[in-house]
Amino acid sequence: MSNVDPLGAPLFADVAGDIDVSFEFFPPKSEKMEETLWESVQALSPLGPRFVSVTYGAGGTTRERTHNTVARIARETAIPAAAHLTCVEATREEIDAVADEYWASGVRHIVALRGDSPRAGEKYSTHPGGYENAADLVAGLRKLHPFEISVAAYPECHPDSEHAQADLDNLKRKIDAGANRAITQFFFEPDTFFRFRDDAAKAGIDAEIVPGIMPVMNYASVVRMSAMCGTSVPSWMEKLFEGLDDRPAARQLVAATLTAELCRKLYAGGVRQFHFYTLNRAELSYAICHLLGVRPVSEVSMAAA
Repeated sequence: MSNVDPLGAPLFADVAGDIDVSFEFFPPKSEKMEETLWESVQALSPLGPRFVSVTYGAGGTTRERTHNTVARIARETAIPAAAHLTCVEATREEIDAVADEYWASGVRHIVALRGDSPRAGEKYSTHPGGYENAADLVAGLRKLHPFEISVAAYPECHPDSEHAQADLDNLKRKIDAGANRAITQFFFEPDTFFRFRDDAAKAGIDAEIVPGIMPVMNYASVVRMSAMCGTSVPSWMEKLFEGLDDRPAARQLVAATLTAELCRKLYAGGVRQFHFYTLNRAELSYAICHLLGVRPVSEVSMAAA
């Protein structure tokens, strides 16, 4: 924590740039979307992310596109690539084969998830012969290769969990099975993360917990996503984005300011790692990282020389 006077100092003067960032993308569905994705990867890669991850569609619907995207990142960039892998609609043997393919492609990091039911509104059920849940998947991956493994955490409780303690117990099982870190679902108020971090520590979870950060590109979309995953959207956010539907540039400015302020407060609370859900768009995440003191690696190297 800085001793800088918050009223007399410029905004973000207490952020020293001593943070690590990572970015999440989703596999493109068209040539145009692939172009946008690669423009975003190229725009964000100079910031020296710890890794970039690529999501995996429900029921394995994007399995091939996810694999191709991750393999290309591993092949064509210097950024460590992380592949999402779920338990949905696949046997253990099928999932193990996908993991083997990733290892052969040079991918050394897996984001291991249970996944959601491929049919909207239907309760999740384990596939016959498949991994039961994320903890089971982590244990299986540990037997295959020495992957770095990240798992999901839910500051506001996973919708399928009976209660918060059961959710924490599940997270501990994933860590105990061999996961290196947990990345949280997105949230919008710093106290949500701080409470969760404290509760996790009390539950004996000592692995790194990285906050997942979702810049608000489209308020209505974020409200829909939040309803699906049990994330609270503060009432004051609606007022901030009201009237900006037809003003994308102004909306981006508001979003960048709002999200950077969330990150600044997390930083003040000791957070030094941030994972950004980019939705394959670079500008917002880049602006927020810049406000947090993150600069292109070459610039940092030149300044230190």
